[in-house]
Amino acid sequence: MNLALKDTLHAPTRFVLTAFGVAFLVMAVIGMTGLYRGIVEDALLIIERIDADLWVVQGERAGPFAEGSAVAADMDRRVEGVPGVADVRRFAQFSQQFNFGGSWRRATVTGVDVPRDDGRWLPLAEGRWLGGSRYEAVADASTGLRVGDRIELARDTYSIVGLTRQMVDSAGDGLIFVGINDASVIARRRTSEEIHLARAARSGTPAVSADASSVAQESKIAAVLVRLDPTAEAAQVIAAMQRWGDVRVMTTGEQRDLMLNARLWKLRLQILAFTGMILVITAIVVSLIVYTMTLEKLHEIALLKLMGARERVVVGLIGQQAAYIGAAGYVLAIALSWLIFPLFPRRVVTIPSDLAQIALALALVCAAAAWVGIARASRVSAREVLS
Repeated sequence: MNLALKDTLHAPTRFVLTAFGVAFLVMAVIGMTGLYRGIVEDALLIIERIDADLWVVQGERAGPFAEGSAVAADMDRRVEGVPGVADVRRFAQFSQQFNFGGSWRRATVTGVDVPRDDGRWLPLAEGRWLGGSRYEAVADASTGLRVGDRIELARDTYSIVGLTRQMVDSAGDGLIFVGINDASVIARRRTSEEIHLARAARSGTPAVSADASSVAQESKIAAVLVRLDPTAEAAQVIAAMQRWGDVRVMTTGEQRDLMLNARLWKLRLQILAFTGMILVITAIVVSLIVYTMTLEKLHEIALLKLMGARERVVVGLIGQQAAYIGAAGYVLAIALSWLIFPLFPRRVVTIPSDLAQIALALALVCAAAAWVGIARASRVSAREVLS
C-alpha cells in the first residue's frame, strides 16, 4: 500500500490547490527565464541573420547597437577597395514614431542597402521583398501593419509590400525595413521646432532646409557591413581599415558579445535575482505545506511506529508527498505556460535545457521541504499515540 498516495487522495482539494500554487510559482520562473531568452533572441536577430563578417562603425564607438554610430556616406566605397573584401553593404537603424489609423505607433526603421541587399535574409511571411523602387517597406506584423497599407514617414508615403513575423528589436518594437537611401532621408528629416532651434543656435548662418541634420555630420549611415573572401585573413583586413583612424572594425562575435555583456548585462542580473527570489519563495511555501501536513499526521506516524514500522516508511511517506506536489506543480506549470505565454506582448522562449534546470531546482526545493517534515516526524515517539 502506498501511504503517500492514500493520504493525498484523502484530501484531494488541498493537494490540487497546493499543486496549483506551486505551478504558478514555477510558471513565474519559466516565464522570467523565457522572457530573457526572448529578449536575447530579439536583440541578436539582425546580428545573426544579416550575414556579415565585419562591422565597420564610427571610430572609438561600439556601434551600431550598443552605442550610436555614424560613418561617412561614401565609407562603403572605401571599404570596397580593401584586399580581402568580397561584398559591402550600408546599414542604418533608428527608432521612429508614425501615425497610422489615427493612433501613434513606434517602430525601429532599418535601412537595407538595396539593390545590393534586397532583404532576402528576412523571414518573409506575406508579400514580397524590397525591390528597386523608392518608398517601399517591409514591416513586422507586430507593428499592426498589413500588406498594401500606406504609412507616412518623414512626410513621404511608403507602401507596405511585405510582412515578417517576430522581427523586433531588444525593446520589443517591431522592425520596418526600407531602402538605405529612404532610411537616410527619414533619419535626416526634422520638425519645424528643430529647424527653429537650429536657426536660433546658429544666429547669422544661412537658413537650413527641412532635410538638414541637427547632428554635426552629413551621413546617417550607422555602419558598413563586410563579407570577406573565403581565403582572406580577417585580422589583416581589420588592421588595414583601422589604420584609417576614423573607423572601428568589429567582428560579428564582438557585436554579439557587446549586446549580451554590455547592453543586456543588467537585465540578465535582474532576471537572475528575481528568479532566485521566486525559487526561495517556492521552497518556503512547499516547506510550510509539507510541515503542516506532517503536523496533521503526527498521531498516525506515532501509531505506525508503535506497530513497528521502520523509519524509512515515515521518510517515504513524507518524501513521496513532497515529490507528488513538485511533480504535479511542474506539469501544471508547463501546461499553463503553453496556454498563457503566447498571449504576452513580448516573446517568451522556453528551451529544453532551461526546463531541465528548473525541474532540477524544483526537485532540490522539494527535497529540502521533505527534509523539514522528516526532521519533525523523526522526533515523534510511539508513546505519543496514547496521549
